[in-house]
Amino acid sequence: MNLKLVKMKYLKLTLVTLVIVALAITACKDEFLDVNPTGSLTKVELSSKAGLDGAVISAYSVLLGRDGFYSDASNWFWGSILGGEANKGSNAGDQAQMNEVQTYATQPGNTGVLSKYRTSYEGIARANASLGLIAKAGSEVPADFKTRLQGEARFLRGHYYFELKKIFNNTPYVDETWDEVTPVKNEADLWPKIEADFKFAYENLPAKQADAGRANKWAAASYLAKTYLYQKKWTEAKALFDKIIAEGVTAKGDKYGLVSDFRKAFRASNDNNEEAIFSSQAAAETGSINNANPALVLNFPHANGAPGNQTTCCGFFQPSLELANSFRTDAKGLPLPDGSYNLDANKLKTDLGISWKKPFTPDAGNIDPRLDHSLGRRGIPYLDWGDHPGSGWVRDQAYAGPYAPKKYVFYKDAAGVPEFDNSSWTAGYPTVNVHIIRFADVLLMAAECEIELGNLNAGMKLINQVRTRAANSLLKKADGTNAANYVIGNYTAFTDKTQAMAAVRMERKLELSGEGHRFYDLNRWGIATKTLNDYLNHERKYLNSIFTGAQFADTDVYQPIPQAEIDLQGREVLTQNPGYN
Repeated sequence: MNLKLVKMKYLKLTLVTLVIVALAITACKDEFLDVNPTGSLTKVELSSKAGLDGAVISAYSVLLGRDGFYSDASNWFWGSILGGEANKGSNAGDQAQMNEVQTYATQPGNTGVLSKYRTSYEGIARANASLGLIAKAGSEVPADFKTRLQGEARFLRGHYYFELKKIFNNTPYVDETWDEVTPVKNEADLWPKIEADFKFAYENLPAKQADAGRANKWAAASYLAKTYLYQKKWTEAKALFDKIIAEGVTAKGDKYGLVSDFRKAFRASNDNNEEAIFSSQAAAETGSINNANPALVLNFPHANGAPGNQTTCCGFFQPSLELANSFRTDAKGLPLPDGSYNLDANKLKTDLGISWKKPFTPDAGNIDPRLDHSLGRRGIPYLDWGDHPGSGWVRDQAYAGPYAPKKYVFYKDAAGVPEFDNSSWTAGYPTVNVHIIRFADVLLMAAECEIELGNLNAGMKLINQVRTRAANSLLKKADGTNAANYVIGNYTAFTDKTQAMAAVRMERKLELSGEGHRFYDLNRWGIATKTLNDYLNHERKYLNSIFTGAQFADTDVYQPIPQAEIDLQGREVLTQNPGYN
C-alpha cells in the first residue's frame, strides 16, 4: 500500500474526529447558539488596526454622498445653483421637488434638504463611531497609529459639521460621548466645536500620509483657516494661510502649487495633484457605482438629437446666463465691474432658441479663458468630444439655458485611468476627484484676509497668481488656434479697499465657478439678497416660467431644518430656522 496515501487518509480521519469532538463540546454551551450575522464584524475585529482604519475609511466614503443626488461634498446644488452660478437644468418635470429650492421657496418637507441633512449626520456618526472604537482599542494598537486615526476622524467630523453650519446654521451637536438616547437641541453655536476638531487634526496629523486621499496636517490647517475666515477672524486666518502657502504639502509630500493648465485640475488622470488640498476620492470598476461620484450622475449634457453625446442623460447643472457673461473682459483683460457684463453691449452671444441644425457663430468678444474650461457652449470644443452642438445636447433650452457643465465631466480618452463607471444604467458616473479645498481657493482666501487687513498690494499679488495661471490655460481647436478671443491680464494697483474687495470676490466667482462655493461666499459677505435678486431679474428675462415671481429674502440664507427631523424629535428639541414656521 502507498505509504503517502495511508498518511493522508489518517490525517483526514484525525481532522474529522477533532471537528466532531469540537462540535460535541460547543454544542453543550449556550454560545453555540450565538451566530454573528453574515457580513458583520465583531468588536474584536473592529478593534484591530485594520478594523479601526476601516471604520475611519467608512467616514471618508460619505464624502461621495448618500441618499440621493444632493448630498455629496461637491455642493453642486447648495453652493452653486443657490449661488446663481447654474440652473437645476434638465426640464421642469425632472427632479421637480428641487424647483422650489432653486427659486428660494424651499418647504421644510423637501426631500433634497432632508437628504443633505441626514447624509451629513451619517458622516458624523461614522466619525464618532471611529473615535469611540479608537478610545477603547488596546495596547496592541500602536499609540501613534491611534493618534493619526483620531486626527483623521476629527477632521472629517469637522468637515461634516461645517457643511451643516453653512447650510442650516446651528444644528444638534453630538460627539463620540453621546449616549444616542438623550435629545440634543440645536441651540449651541457650532463654530467652537468645528474649530476644536480642525485644531486637533492640525496638531496631530502628519504632513505626509501613506494614501494620497487622506487628510494631512496641511489639509487640516487649510480647513481651520477657512473656519477662521468664515468667522471674520482675519488675523488668525492670515497667519495660518501664510504658513500653508509657504510650507504646505499634499498628503503625497508634494509642495502645494497651481497646476500648469487650469483644465488639469479637473482630470481623473491627474487626481491628487499639487493643487489638491483635500478632495473626495472616486474610482471606477470597484463593484459599486457608489465609489464613482453617484451624486454627479445627472450632471452631463443630455442627448437631444445631435450626434456624439457621451451619455444619454440627464442635462442637469446647467451654468447660468449670468455666470457666462461674468467671464467678459475689457481691453486690458480685466473683468467688467458692477454687473455691467449683463448689459446688452457686453453680454455673451448665445444660441438660445436656435436649433442645432441651423448655423451659429460663437461670440467673438474678449473673454477670460476659464469660461471655456468651466462651461460648455456651442461651437467650442467640449473636452475631447468635439465641438458642443448647442440645443442638440440640451434637454430644454427655454427652461435652463444653452450651457452645459464641464469641470467634472469625463473625457472620451481615458488617458490610462478609467474616467467613468459604466456598470449601471448610464455611463454618467465620473471618477474625477471633487475638490473640497484646492490651492487656488486658499490663495484667494488669503488674498481676502490681506485686503480685509488693509494689505491691498499683498492681496493683489495673490489674486494675480491665480490670473497668471488662467492666462496660460488657453483652449485650442484641433488646428492649434485659440478656440475663442481670450484676453486676460493682471491687476496693477487697487485704489482702495472697496475696489480690492470687489476684485477678489469676482476672482472667486470666475476661478471657483461650479465648485460649490458661491452661495456661501455671498452669505458670509452679506451681499446675498441684492446679488441673487439681480441674478433672478436677469435670468427670468431669457428663460421661461421657472423664475417667474422668484425672490430671495434675508431668511433664505439658511435652509429649513427638515420637517421629518422635527416631527421625529419634537419642536421642544429642534427649533425651526426663521422664515420656515
